[in-house]
Amino acid sequence: MPQFQYSGRSKAGRIQRGKLIGASKREIVLKLREKGIVAIDIKEVEQTLLNKEITFGNPVKLQDFVIYLRQFSTLLKAGVTVVNSTNILAKQTESKALSNALIAIEEDLRAGKPLSHAAAKHKKIFPPMFVNMVLAGEVSGSLDESLDRLGEFYEKQHKTRQKVKSAMAYPAIIGIMAIGVVIFLLTNVVPTFASMLEDMGGELPALTKFVLSSSEFMQSYWWMTFLLIVTFALFLHIIRQKPSSKYYLDYAILRVPIFGKILQKAALARMTRTLSSLFSSSVPILQAIAIVEKVVGNEVIARVLRNSRHSLEIGKRLTEPMKEHWIFPPLVTQMIAIGEETGSLDAMLAKVADFYEDEVENATDQLKTLIEPLLIVFLAVLVGTIVLAIVVPMFEIYKTI
Repeated sequence: MPQFQYSGRSKAGRIQRGKLIGASKREIVLKLREKGIVAIDIKEVEQTLLNKEITFGNPVKLQDFVIYLRQFSTLLKAGVTVVNSTNILAKQTESKALSNALIAIEEDLRAGKPLSHAAAKHKKIFPPMFVNMVLAGEVSGSLDESLDRLGEFYEKQHKTRQKVKSAMAYPAIIGIMAIGVVIFLLTNVVPTFASMLEDMGGELPALTKFVLSSSEFMQSYWWMTFLLIVTFALFLHIIRQKPSSKYYLDYAILRVPIFGKILQKAALARMTRTLSSLFSSSVPILQAIAIVEKVVGNEVIARVLRNSRHSLEIGKRLTEPMKEHWIFPPLVTQMIAIGEETGSLDAMLAKVADFYEDEVENATDQLKTLIEPLLIVFLAVLVGTIVLAIVVPMFEIYKTI
């Protein structure tokens, strides 16, 4: 966000100077007015590394964005103008990033620019899907309906995403706990028994030798465990930045037993729901597919969609490349083919999205029910193995005494 240098006059008549960060000069004027300062001169200054606003990913939470869409649609239906609606929502939203963007958008709107053009300047907050559906709504005169569809789309997307996250979170937490318990046992518990077992003499079982060796290694190179975890996380982040390497990573994830199927269904639900929303808003089919390629979040599906777009460009059917790839089940290709033939592609895609969203919900619920006892057993076996490796030789030694 830009930084501005200002000079102004306080209520006492004194000249005050300083710097403020804001989306526009108008926002700086409003901030100064709140402080009781009348702006005299405001200039944008070059930002340094220290005062730049650093964000990771989308700075606006999905639930805040959904609330904004719903409120925006309601205000438009009530007869409030786009400019005034934007002004109201900029003050009401709890998201600072969204509020700053809306203040800048309001300034563009008052300058005569359309909402889609103004929103396109804030790519981190307003994705291409939003911009194109708003543009379609502006052209057709049904902006409120487009915003309603966007709100419904993001609500469903948020619900599906939360279901997948909750299904993945439990195994991840148990896995972290297991690693923590093992490290604690190897670095704090096992060493206290190691000297005792060596003093008692006798041949130790292979499992005990392995545990003792692991304990010695962990005590000397415990930092290596954290280094490996950080290195692996950075490696995944780097390869996800390149489409070529991300394709193979997404492919491998989709082939993971159980979890791969859930992620495949979630990706298909997201793809079909996005396409359905874009088609319902009269976005041209080639442009809609190009948008979905960017937002689907899975490079395997994105590549097939790219081939489908090329197929349409040369006069072939949308489903031809899909039928040749394993990631698209017959249900998807058949429903899309029916939609192409009957001219109801948006409705067919919506039905497919509903089906896979329900499938994801059912699959995640079943997974959480089944995986909980399995993970508890796994953790018990892991800890039990380390304990047995220490206890069994001690009993053997006591029997010989």
